[in-house]
Amino acid sequence: MIPRALTIAGSDSGGGAGIQADLKTFAALGVHGVSAITSITAQNTMEVTMVYDLPVELIREQIRVVVKDIGVDAVKTGMLHTSEIIGAVVSELRQIDAPVVVDPVMIAKSGARLLKEDAVKTLIEELIPLAYVVTPNALEAEALSGVRIRDLESQKRAAKIVSELGARGVVVKGGHIEGAKAADILYFDGEFRVYEAERIEARTTHGTGCTFASAIAAELAKKRSIFEAVERAKRFVTDAIRYGFQVGGGSGPVNPVGRLLKDAERFRALEVMREAVRRVERSDLLAKAIPECQMNLCMAIPGARSLDEVAGIPGRIVRHPEGPRASDHPWFSVSWHVARAVLKALEHNPEMKAAMNIRYDPRFIEAARRLGWIIGSYDRRLEPEEVKKAEGGTIPWGVGEAIKGAGGRVPDIVYHEGDWGKEPMIMIFGRDAIDVVEKVERLLRMALKEGEE
Repeated sequence: MIPRALTIAGSDSGGGAGIQADLKTFAALGVHGVSAITSITAQNTMEVTMVYDLPVELIREQIRVVVKDIGVDAVKTGMLHTSEIIGAVVSELRQIDAPVVVDPVMIAKSGARLLKEDAVKTLIEELIPLAYVVTPNALEAEALSGVRIRDLESQKRAAKIVSELGARGVVVKGGHIEGAKAADILYFDGEFRVYEAERIEARTTHGTGCTFASAIAAELAKKRSIFEAVERAKRFVTDAIRYGFQVGGGSGPVNPVGRLLKDAERFRALEVMREAVRRVERSDLLAKAIPECQMNLCMAIPGARSLDEVAGIPGRIVRHPEGPRASDHPWFSVSWHVARAVLKALEHNPEMKAAMNIRYDPRFIEAARRLGWIIGSYDRRLEPEEVKKAEGGTIPWGVGEAIKGAGGRVPDIVYHEGDWGKEPMIMIFGRDAIDVVEKVERLLRMALKEGEE
């Protein structure tokens, strides 16, 4: 049976936090999400302009009906705006035999209060004692504990004090604390654990608290231990920030499905690459285009920014008595030159995701002209000294010069005529790896007459 998780929280009309973030997180982690909406907010990335609290009996009924029919393996609470709402939720939670993750939502990212001041006492006295784990950020932990939080030690003190309110476990998050790392402290059954991750300098942080707490609940629903659940949730929310959407004028929303989509795109890229390699290895024509340094074919996933997001051929495509042969199966971060050319092209045209290098022949350039292609070139003799000294700098510089010479467009074909000790080379760019192979074959058919080498 698929694990089931219930979120009891407010609705964010901007789609970045609240119920919307919770359900996306549950889905991304393979958990069926059910929900009970407590409040409807009118908000965007910059402000909350209105809050409408649903009748408490409707909140209770939402919880009752999903528990009765579907059941729940874990619960996450978020925005509970009033004492009456907290009381109603507590009453229903006492009937549920599942771990409860309490995200003590007090202040929105925009600064708006999402918990009325007179409801803080109810939160502390009634809801927190039911919690399997509470997940306050540094500001919320200060309000709950009275401890001024500035470092790991103060995080630990605050976590211990909050646990004394009745929660079995407490995670004091470190996103608001300055430092090279974002460190969260878990205090559970008298034991401390520290979870660190790189601090991502991004404005896509709207919904981090909701996503983190929901990820913990999802992992608990899958029967993981609290220590493993927090560790996985930490990695998950870091990825959600990294792949967040910079929309609106304020803090953009995190993207809980970002990693999932990236992995899917990596799989699609490998599928296309494998088919392209099969075409290369069946082509007698392409054997005539392999340069002395051998050939590579690369394809990036959409939005790629680093070499580990570009697939290539380990060991390149080499000459073989039976025709071109890939040295190994396509994989990521295995190409040095062609992959860098693809990344440079992507900076100017997100549709040009693939490239292949072939040997230089003036007939190929002339054929490209007859085909009506955009042609770019650069002179390696003009490469600046600082570029020559920078490891991996030549190809991005050269492709950048060719793009500049083509009026900012990514050419179909880029070439250089070599330099001292450097083989002349041609690079063909296309939408994907199959498109590139087909373009190279068209070029060669145009350039090479029957019987020519």
